[in-house]
Amino acid sequence: MARQRKTHDPFCGFDSSPEVIRLVVMMCVRDPLSLRNVEGLLFARGIDICHETVRLWWNRFGPMFAGEIRRKRVEHTRAETIGVGISARST
Repeated sequence: MARQRKTHDPFCGFDSSPEVIRLVVMMCVRDPLSLRNVEGLLFARGIDICHETVRLWWNRFGPMFAGEIRRKRVEHTRAETIGVGISARST
């Protein structure tokens, strides 16, 4: 009998929700802000975290989110290339 693999949840062990973690990391990716600026923006939204927490999340989840963005970008580019090839042949 084959063993079922458990899907690894990268957010396991954190008290904050995955949505908050994704928001923090994407703020760092989108805008060239310092860790303390991100901390201040989040505090204005009612999320009280330390700038060291922002750094920890950036180091841990930044590469994972960057990989997701790259994969989506490649898929989008491939879809456009295939669409261009099909429309060029039909004319």
